[in-house]
Amino acid sequence: MVAVGLPALLAAGVAAAGLFFGAGVKDDPVADTTAPDRSGPLALVPVPAAAAGSDECAALLSGLPMKLVSNGVTLPRRELANPAPAGAVAWGDAEHDPVVLRCGLDRPAELKPDSQLRSISDVQWIEVSEGGSTTWFVVDRPVYVALTVPSDSGTGPLQDVSTTVRDSLAARQVDAVGPS
Repeated sequence: MVAVGLPALLAAGVAAAGLFFGAGVKDDPVADTTAPDRSGPLALVPVPAAAAGSDECAALLSGLPMKLVSNGVTLPRRELANPAPAGAVAWGDAEHDPVVLRCGLDRPAELKPDSQLRSISDVQWIEVSEGGSTTWFVVDRPVYVALTVPSDSGTGPLQDVSTTVRDSLAARQVDAVGPS
């Protein structure tokens, strides 16, 4: 039950962080039509990530780029609000919704024998769309990794992270059946 809602929880956490840090009470009704302020540390909701402290996640996180290109815009790393969940990294700026990576998650419930996987830079991903964002799960490495991107992010974050995953984590066969 918990795993089924993980993509929704990840997306809700990113959206809630945007609302929490970007939506304040404004006296001017015209000001409400402007983009929310996305500055300051990004709060992420905790999600089950038993392997977040693993050597594999440490290797991946240390190899991730300091900047990602998202739909032609270079996004710097975002500071995470304390307490920051282990295995999490984010990129974003004051004008764009964040791109969030989490390492060491539980196996995604959406991964089935007939799931359509996408191979990007020799890394197998499954796509789970929720509302205004998409969460991509790496499913062929010793740890599961989720990359949550806004719907307008383009392919840059996925390509850059795929390269780092390929170079940091050994490939393994996809477990499309799960524990029995």
